[in-house]
Amino acid sequence: MIGTVYEAALGGQRCWVRGADYQTRELPVERWLGECDEDPCDAALVARCEGPTIDLGCGPGRVVAWLTRRGIPALGIDQSAVAVHLAGRRGARALRGDVFDELPREGWWQTVVLADGTIGMGADPLRLLNRCRALLRDGGHCVVEFDPGATGSETTMQRLESETQVGPWFSWATVGLDALEEFGQRVSLRLKDVEVFGERGIAELAAI
Repeated sequence: MIGTVYEAALGGQRCWVRGADYQTRELPVERWLGECDEDPCDAALVARCEGPTIDLGCGPGRVVAWLTRRGIPALGIDQSAVAVHLAGRRGARALRGDVFDELPREGWWQTVVLADGTIGMGADPLRLLNRCRALLRDGGHCVVEFDPGATGSETTMQRLESETQVGPWFSWATVGLDALEEFGQRVSLRLKDVEVFGERGIAELAAI
């Protein structure tokens, strides 16, 4: 299953993503398990988190842990029990669940975070951004990591692999800034600011 390979990666195994073109890229687990101030893109992302923050697809909780240590109310959501456990060990409050299910304090959050390409989860970025908007209070904003090398929105098949396991194929979306801005406008999220750090981009979208 997808989860078993992902959780093996969180446990220290070398794992990678294989696309439909059979090209691979290694999962950046070291960064996921590190601290936000060790990476300039992560540092820029968390600097944009104002007020109560919910991180969708939080993984092992580095963003939530960083915010919590600074006295900012923060919650992570992830479907992996291992990720939620690791988040708790580093002092991050995280719940296991689907981001499209009912979540705590809907309409109360000041910031919604989609980091590490999680804008692509579910292969429906428009639906996901609409979900983010529903979680936000008036005047809130989304902080979204996107692929600065992409244009438009493309859905592809991917699978996770390790040296001992091969997960099933699943759908994932790649979203460029142009598509992110368009989808945001359709769900009352206005593109406010953008920063690019090499192969990673951060976009801030304000609720309108």
